[in-house]
Amino acid sequence: MKCPVDGTTLVITDRSGVEIDYCPQCRGVWLDRGELDKILDRSAPPAAPAPSRGYDDRGGYKKKKRGGFLDELFDF
Repeated sequence: MKCPVDGTTLVITDRSGVEIDYCPQCRGVWLDRGELDKILDRSAPPAAPAPSRGYDDRGGYKKKKRGGFLDELFDF
């Protein structure tokens, strides 16, 4: 199968029992019907965060890391 964006051949990988098609060139990800639902069903609910004081032990402010459940699935 070809990438709809740049025409590169898509690579198929298995993540948590779900086959995911992705483009190694543009890093686009394509899912077949029902695969997103499988990913959402298999993702664990996030643990309750510990209370934060807003700054670290050294007196500086913490930077908040942005990310989502897809960051945990893909490591490329």
